[in-house]
Amino acid sequence: MVKQTAGRDNLGEFAPQFAVLNDDVLFGEVWGREGEMSAHNRSLITCSALLAMGAPQLEAHLKIAKANGVTKEEIVELITHLAFYAGWPKAWSAFTLAKETFEDA
Repeated sequence: MVKQTAGRDNLGEFAPQFAVLNDDVLFGEVWGREGEMSAHNRSLITCSALLAMGAPQLEAHLKIAKANGVTKEEIVELITHLAFYAGWPKAWSAFTLAKETFEDA
């Protein structure tokens, strides 16, 4: 797994403790527990949660999901399924991002 530095890169000086928690705890320890759950499955779960919240971090996590082996077909199925639970407009927005990310997949 690639070492995450987004926290330090974006917030390191402004919110150093949050940056450490983001990079070392969330993306280091939690995402690193591949014996308990694969990065592929963590990506599907994370994208589901971010889609449901309408969070802007979905775009970055779609890219992470692709790198973790999530296929275009899986992400299309995920968004289609969640449209009925999270909301049609959120699904439309997610499809726009997913299409950009997975278009060449």
